[in-house]
Amino acid sequence: MLIAGFPAGAWGTNCYLVAPAAGEECVIIDPGHQAAPGVEEALRKHRLKPVAVVLTHGHLDHVASVVPVCGAHDVPAWIHPADRYMMSDPEKALGRSIGQQLMGELTVGEPDDVKELTDGSRLDLAGLEFTVAHAPGHTKGSVTFRLPETAATLQEQGCPSVFFSGDLLFAGSVGRTDLPGGDHAEMLQSLARVCLPLDDSTVVLSGHGPQTTIGHERATNPYLREVAAGHGAPSAPRRGM
Repeated sequence: MLIAGFPAGAWGTNCYLVAPAAGEECVIIDPGHQAAPGVEEALRKHRLKPVAVVLTHGHLDHVASVVPVCGAHDVPAWIHPADRYMMSDPEKALGRSIGQQLMGELTVGEPDDVKELTDGSRLDLAGLEFTVAHAPGHTKGSVTFRLPETAATLQEQGCPSVFFSGDLLFAGSVGRTDLPGGDHAEMLQSLARVCLPLDDSTVVLSGHGPQTTIGHERATNPYLREVAAGHGAPSAPRRGM
């Protein structure tokens, strides 16, 4: 399996391209602010053909390049219905103005083809099967993606499975909950329901920052540790947009 990732734009949001191998079809995850050039470079480098864009949530730093990327390759974008409005109204999603200069660099709106994600659904895309988990807390429509069948194959080969956590779980932290739609109690419930059941060897590729593993976060992340112990966790820090 090929995963090409890079941080993009003003918020350093991680954008990922996932494919069975070089020269194959791929899925693009979270093409955010100023991500389009990096997407095109990765497509050329690995000879990939995109078939879909999938979004962990609707914040501007994760969706700002959806329209140009989908338009350039005539592919659909998948997003949870609770966050769909954010693509057309990013300032409402943030509860504040993001500034006229920054707005001038963006193509606000929906791509031509938008499909909606549901909890527990499985997306068969680019020869891979992505399992969707609804994980509210950072936003009402936040989701994560796993590769269950691919993960099983990888584990047979001694390789870890992969978990795209969006802004639910970071290395050493969790997503902020102080923006519209954020909810600290829901964040803790999502951490318990979505993250804790995963195997320790699972590689976590998050929306910001370096990769980590579930085992490392279970042992060191103060929020996941407190949730695992059945206690209330400290107030979520300001991570993500």
